[in-house]
Amino acid sequence: MSGKRKAVGISPPPNPWGDRRRVRVGLLGGSFNPAHGGHRHIAELSLKLLGLDEVWLLVSPQNPLKPVAGMAPLARRLASARDVAAGNPRLRATAIETRLGTRYTADTVARLRIRFSRTRFVWLMGADNLVQMARWARWPRILATVPVAILARGPYSARALAAKAARRFAASRVGDGRARALAGRTPPAWTFLRIRLHPASSTAIRGQSQP
Repeated sequence: MSGKRKAVGISPPPNPWGDRRRVRVGLLGGSFNPAHGGHRHIAELSLKLLGLDEVWLLVSPQNPLKPVAGMAPLARRLASARDVAAGNPRLRATAIETRLGTRYTADTVARLRIRFSRTRFVWLMGADNLVQMARWARWPRILATVPVAILARGPYSARALAAKAARRFAASRVGDGRARALAGRTPPAWTFLRIRLHPASSTAIRGQSQP
């Protein structure tokens, strides 16, 4: 990170017990193993394209679909997410799932909606995740709980729009021209954002760090 970004500082994580603010918040979940510029890229584009007030980088204690082997400790991954978010007060890195006691996204978004009762949440994820979303625990409940924004990612976009989740909820898709109103829609509601791609990859970064 640049000296300028560090000087601006890092926004505090959200209060795990909730608050009463009326804000629109994007939830960008992931392992962040490690976090990188691509995560900041999609977070900042989401702020702009979806009219959000904040984006929270939700650092997962352990993704149930990913192996434990090769997963850096939570503290290290959270630190990398904080570094990536530094300098933009509207980006907040957090490991709030450890305080919520949740493991699956369906449970996390349900608990957040209770604790942050006035907040309008939007779940953010890359097209690669939509491809395999049908493997997630109680995945239809996620779309029934919060609006979802899918962000284009490399070669996955075409496959994502043909995936089981996209087909199941085809009637609930919102055109990207109306994406700024997504946070205020009653779920199920989802949109696909064709954004400028970023080359960074956690897998590639881990590969470069190997001896």
